[in-house]
Amino acid sequence: MKNRIVEASIQLFDQKGFTATSIKDIVEVLNVTKGTFYYYFKSKQELLRDIHLNYIDDLIDQQERILGDEEKDCTEKLHGIIYMVISNIRTNKESARIFFREMRHLSDKHVEEIRLKRNLFRKNYQSLIESGISEGEFKTTIPADMLTFGILGIMNWSYYWYNPDGDVSEEELAVIFTDIILKGVKTQKLV
Repeated sequence: MKNRIVEASIQLFDQKGFTATSIKDIVEVLNVTKGTFYYYFKSKQELLRDIHLNYIDDLIDQQERILGDEEKDCTEKLHGIIYMVISNIRTNKESARIFFREMRHLSDKHVEEIRLKRNLFRKNYQSLIESGISEGEFKTTIPADMLTFGILGIMNWSYYWYNPDGDVSEEELAVIFTDIILKGVKTQKLV
């Protein structure tokens, strides 16, 4: 039942927003009592926290598996993480939108808990970029932290506009993003 509450809440929070969704709305969709809700969650705030934690913990686990693959170089790992985020849009689009949009509704204590995990995700990305720079795969002229924030900016907004069932596949979009990040958009002039 806990998972059903989470899933129904994700759909409602995505459609209506966190503040416009009441506990009554959640239990009515599931045809259960408020007591059932409160058996699993102390508050709507705690439910939102769990949605955030489930989302970011899953991303970090996937990211760390990619980063731990010793058979791949930094470029392949960068592409792997980009693809991982893009492919998560198919399965976790609503959770991602809630993650980015509804964090402002968490208590300070919960925000700090989520912020630590978001920072871990960013630091893992930045460590990869720094490794790529030190191993000569990536340019030394772009600060690793700025490149990391740029990549995250590209990736995070994809949840709002990318349609995995559209004309561009997840793999094609990952290749496009990786190409933009590694090569930019300007054509190279022949000398």
